[in-house]
Amino acid sequence: MGGFFGAISKRDVVLDVFFGTDYHSHLGTRRGGMAVYDGDRTGFHRQIHNIENTPFRTKFEKDLTGFRGCSGIGCISDTDPQPLLMRSHLGLYAISTVGIIQNAEALVDRYFSDHGHQFMAMSSGKVNATELVASLINQKDDLVTGIRYAQEQIEGSMTILILTTEGIYAARDRLGRLPVLIGQNEEGCCVSFESFAYHKLGYQDAYELGPQEIVKITPEGWETLSPAGKDMRICAFLWTYYGYPNSCYEGMNVEVMRYRNGEIMARDEVQRGQLPKVDYVAGVPDSGVPHAIGFANRSGKPFARPFVKYTPTWPRSFMPESQDVRNQVAKMKQIPVPELIKGKKLLFVDDSIVRGTQLRETVEFLYESGAEEVHMRSACPPIMYGCKYLNFSRSNSDMELLSRKTVQALEGDAGQEHLAEYADASTERGRCMLQTICKEMGFDSLGYQSLDGLLEAIGIDRDKICTYCWTGKE
Repeated sequence: MGGFFGAISKRDVVLDVFFGTDYHSHLGTRRGGMAVYDGDRTGFHRQIHNIENTPFRTKFEKDLTGFRGCSGIGCISDTDPQPLLMRSHLGLYAISTVGIIQNAEALVDRYFSDHGHQFMAMSSGKVNATELVASLINQKDDLVTGIRYAQEQIEGSMTILILTTEGIYAARDRLGRLPVLIGQNEEGCCVSFESFAYHKLGYQDAYELGPQEIVKITPEGWETLSPAGKDMRICAFLWTYYGYPNSCYEGMNVEVMRYRNGEIMARDEVQRGQLPKVDYVAGVPDSGVPHAIGFANRSGKPFARPFVKYTPTWPRSFMPESQDVRNQVAKMKQIPVPELIKGKKLLFVDDSIVRGTQLRETVEFLYESGAEEVHMRSACPPIMYGCKYLNFSRSNSDMELLSRKTVQALEGDAGQEHLAEYADASTERGRCMLQTICKEMGFDSLGYQSLDGLLEAIGIDRDKICTYCWTGKE
């Protein structure tokens, strides 16, 4: 994933950009960057740091004394070093992007292979996506036309933030897969993925961009330069997993949705007569917890925290370079509460089940700690397709996904023609998949939220929500 934050004002905004960007750290883990513009005094100033082993906040604190300006942008990225400074016939500007370009190599071959164009190579050898987006924008005579052109050429998704000498340009993806919001105070404006990031900085909600809308932001306000489209496919995982609890997207709060989602899961399970007798309902920390609270409230089973995560020293289990160290850190983070585990029948709710690796280790840890039974529930349907629009659930192969691996083990290639049945627990194939996963993972029972239940919990027009990773339908 990734996230960005920008601000422009009649006063210096360096601290706003610093704190606003830091509040997007839950969306990315690899690179952080800031770019500010100080007019004719110092022009553009940019810095990028690796944040895999040190938080954004720590990396950039020493840089703050060197930054000065009344406009700036910052980003958290899971992929490319950014923001990038670009010089072209459109002028000098800084650009940051969030999204995926599925046809990057084809675009390079089509538009740039005969012109001696060289792109920044990533450590993987792939083209820097942000640089490619800028190069596509620069094919046109103005930024707005260039942004529209770039988004039309890209297979995948691309949300764009550009800092120029005249203001900040923000462009939401063509189908609005991620949110872009504008905040405002008496001195200026900001643009952000997360509304709580600017609420803490004294900005108030002002405007939410529609799909493919492009706006120019200045201290005085914002102007729509290219109108919003009618079609939207906002990512459902914003609510179920990677959105922050106090964020709102399309008017729906994340934490409220998660409570309701858990309640709907419990409601439907009670109606089917499938709710097991358990001592406690618990959430897999952290994002599974609110789903579990909703489940407990509706089911009448007490909520508890049989284990907690110890995060002060290792906030991210994947930070160490060594896989052995990462595995050990994941185990070290899980701190049991023996009094709530030993001899108890537990039902856990997780936000999702992707590959299942850490979940298997969690179940083993619970049984080693004395649990009598462990029942597992997923707050979303079985993931059948790796995301091709954002970084969540993105895999080298769909066969890395637990559901798809299970289908392949059960029926081979023939089973891949019946994925919709496997995703439906009311069918024979669906029940068979659940039983197989339970046996492999060590669960006493397993249940997934239905797609209808999930969409009910989100509560906006379901035709505006992307469900590709569950249905394979765009």
